[in-house]
Amino acid sequence: MADKSFLAWPFFEERHRRLADEAERWAADNVPALADHHDIDGSCRRLVEAMGAAGFLAHAAPEDERFDVRSLCILRETFARHDGLADFAFAMQGLGTGALTLSGSDELKRRILPGVRAGETIAAFALTEPEAGSDVAQIALKATPAGNDMLRLDGEKIWISNGGIADHYVVFARTGEAPGAKGLSAFFVPADTPGLVIAERLETIAPHPLARLTFDDCCIPTTNRIGNGGDGFKIAMATLDVFRSTVGAAWTRDAGAPRITREAAMAKMVATENAQEVIDRAVQIHGAEGVRSGSVPETLYREIRALRIYEGATEVQKLIIARQLLSQVA
Repeated sequence: MADKSFLAWPFFEERHRRLADEAERWAADNVPALADHHDIDGSCRRLVEAMGAAGFLAHAAPEDERFDVRSLCILRETFARHDGLADFAFAMQGLGTGALTLSGSDELKRRILPGVRAGETIAAFALTEPEAGSDVAQIALKATPAGNDMLRLDGEKIWISNGGIADHYVVFARTGEAPGAKGLSAFFVPADTPGLVIAERLETIAPHPLARLTFDDCCIPTTNRIGNGGDGFKIAMATLDVFRSTVGAAWTRDAGAPRITREAAMAKMVATENAQEVIDRAVQIHGAEGVRSGSVPETLYREIRALRIYEGATEVQKLIIARQLLSQVA
């Protein structure tokens, strides 16, 4: 029986408690039949479609930029408890369109977000590159003018969640307004754009849809840019601020703080490091059964271990926290 006593905390309102009950009932009735770990791609597609039909994806891709992080946390906690793929499918719809929700043009929002909310299209967030994982400022994929109000993308991305099954990607590329992080921009790229290729599907210890993408003379309209030129790093970080908070359940963003980068990093780091410590002890307590393939501790260990790496490794979170603290005394 899951402990729900936290719902009585003053952080939550009655609507959050109703959402928790609704999500619990839906997950218990639907997730076991939808999540098949022998068919990862199909499971994610089915879960997204069903979550959209049930109305849950409206929280991941709201009609305006006002994410309710508490609702996201409740839904992720509930879905993850029933199956890690359910949490993954839900969270990626939000992460994959967070840049659009926060900074996209009205036209892009009208065209793209309804399908995401309905579970009719699958979204992805394409940030990481072979030489730009923890250090986003090193992104090398280029976006250059191609004439006739078009831009050409050339380069690659790797470890992209939903890669291979997504209908569209938010892609971060170097546009050269300034050196480093200030020279990046964000773009909306449909999966069927010529020149965008799923070069390799990637397997991990906790299976999820992951891929390496290549962009070779991949042309998109300039109107597919999200926000202003050079705002890519800021947009990426604003998106991660929201979804890092859902890993560790930070209250600060919903309370209206103008910037929560440090707090989101703290929440993500503490939650994932503690989760790793707990599951490691659980495996040890269960002895040989703890490392038997398919056992509950072994399955959870594989799911949890990746948490300390994705959306910014623990070491990156420490750097973010330290920089923010040092900036206050400089």
